Amino acid sequence: MNTDEILRETINEIIRDEIQGGINEYVDQIDRSKESGLGFAEKEGEKELKVNIPKSEIESIMKEYKRIKRNEKSNFGQIKKLSLLDQHGRQL
Repeated sequence: MNTDEILRETINEIIRDEIQGGINEYVDQIDRSKESGLGFAEKEGEKELKVNIPKSEIESIMKEYKRIKRNEKSNFGQIKKLSLLDQHGRQL
């Protein structure tokens, strides 16, 4: 696997975790409404939640991530990381 595939898989895992959190909250809410007897009636066909994430959104996240990493690896990024000072005591 190259770095793009690894990065794409990592982003997909993060998104999946966020979506799973939303689904868990939704299921808990449904369970609470069933226990209390209040809420909306559930249709028989609605047993599953589906989420579509556009590939363009994942590509834009990857592009932003790569830009940040490229800046961190640049000479100015290295200087910033070291927090070097110039002859007047100002940060470079």
